[in-house]
Amino acid sequence: MSYRTILILLSILCAVLFAASLLIGPSGISPLHGLSALISGDGAAGLVMRELRLPRAILGIGVGAALGLSGAAMQGFLRNPLAEPGLIGTSAGAALGAVIAIQTGLYALFALALPLAALAGAGVAVALILILAGREGRALVLILAGIAVSALAAAATALVLNLAPSPYAAAEIVFWMMGSLADRSMTHVALALPFLIVGALILLRAGAGLDALSLGEDAAASMGISLKKLRLQIVFGTALMVGAATAVAGAIGFVGLVVPHLLRKSVGARPSRLLPASALGGAAMLTLADIATRVIAPERDLKLGVLTALVGAPFFLSMIRKMGREG
Repeated sequence: MSYRTILILLSILCAVLFAASLLIGPSGISPLHGLSALISGDGAAGLVMRELRLPRAILGIGVGAALGLSGAAMQGFLRNPLAEPGLIGTSAGAALGAVIAIQTGLYALFALALPLAALAGAGVAVALILILAGREGRALVLILAGIAVSALAAAATALVLNLAPSPYAAAEIVFWMMGSLADRSMTHVALALPFLIVGALILLRAGAGLDALSLGEDAAASMGISLKKLRLQIVFGTALMVGAATAVAGAIGFVGLVVPHLLRKSVGARPSRLLPASALGGAAMLTLADIATRVIAPERDLKLGVLTALVGAPFFLSMIRKMGREG
């Protein structure tokens, strides 16, 4: 199967899942009525379609694409198949910012307080990583800096949870950290979309540099690739996408780790080919998972991050076992 055919099939799959995400829900609206209400916006059905399902479907595609694309970019840059978007600490920083907003009650002041706090947390995490890694920091230093910042943010998050003023606040924090696309509005879409688009453009433009880097740092430098510029591209692109995704959806793991692995055999190991395929694959996987949360337990609030972890963790374990056998 050709590379173009794979991209076309993935695009069709994303379109089908987007439509399914619009038409599947607990409100009992029939597909034809739902489509009609989405176009006209009339009545309660129009309100459900435009204010609840449409932003949820858009965020499913956008957040999934962000996680898949940034995961492929991190694996290509670090030349490590176990790398994932949260490795540089942006998701942990974003989670800390959101948790502080909940703890202080800031999130109740206006609708965008929580996602804005999460974006601020991601920005602080990136600044710390760049300071720790230094101007010429190489991949190993970047990984260690990311681990340190992630550990610090996780410890601070645990402290905030420990000091929660009430069981209600603690429950709010825990539920947010499980990840979900429920009850998101077009305001969340408007907040996240610019960051996701700019981040995607930065990462997709880094494809040629990642191809050269796959031959080794010395080979890439001899081909005229600036490793410093490439590093900044990957860090900023990943931070924009993962920070925005975490800000509106909470912590969702394993998508950025699993999707590039699933597609690598089909599209090849070249990062420039894997990046767009992983974006489409991530969008399809997360949208499918979000639909599953509504179908598996419609009467319960099954969290998206819980489902992706339940599916992704066994895959991760099987991948480690396979790598161990190959030696």
